[in-house]
Amino acid sequence: MITRQELARRLAAEFVGTAFLLAGVVGSGIMAERLSSDVGLQLFQNAFATAGILVALILALQPASGAHFNPAVTVADRLLGGIDTATAGAYVVVQIVGGALGVVLANLMFELDAVNWSTKERFGSNLVLAEAVATFGLIVVIYGVVRSGKPTLAAFTVGGYIAAAYYFTSSTSFANPAVTLARTLSDTFAGIKPEAAPAFIVAQLTGAVAAAGAIRFIYPESSPDPT
Repeated sequence: MITRQELARRLAAEFVGTAFLLAGVVGSGIMAERLSSDVGLQLFQNAFATAGILVALILALQPASGAHFNPAVTVADRLLGGIDTATAGAYVVVQIVGGALGVVLANLMFELDAVNWSTKERFGSNLVLAEAVATFGLIVVIYGVVRSGKPTLAAFTVGGYIAAAYYFTSSTSFANPAVTLARTLSDTFAGIKPEAAPAFIVAQLTGAVAAAGAIRFIYPESSPDPT
């Protein structure tokens, strides 16, 4: 059982990390739109910035909370025995709130309304499949690295994986329910129409559960991630 002070420290890290992650994702998307009319270049700029901020945030905050910044990661960690139910629930709450704040800050930094409901269409069974695949791969990468005894490499492997997944998945790899919900708040390059979010989230959680099972099978002798 962790102490109240320890829990507060972890939650603060998850809140700050998820807020900055979303500020990075949405802010870089807005900047990319303003710098170029080339959609391919916009995606590259957005992917590069997202990968970079992920590496920085994970390195900075992994010792404090495990640097989940993602309810799908937290769900997988709960299934793998690395976190208790109450703590996992608290993580998810602060991730969602932090993500929303990050998008609001990104909007305001670029002189947009604090909340702009997205009109960007992201519908289709292929996109839903892509989200399940992207999230499955993300969880396997994270816990594969941790359970192979090289947790310090997680920041770089996650950043690299997300940068690649921007391109090899048709959905551009949201792979994160908190990110998905937050991106409904910005009608910009990185946005997603609110009506499309539930299907993405179901796919992401499905991918996370499947990945937890895969990790248990691949690394049966490993101890749970102690976050």
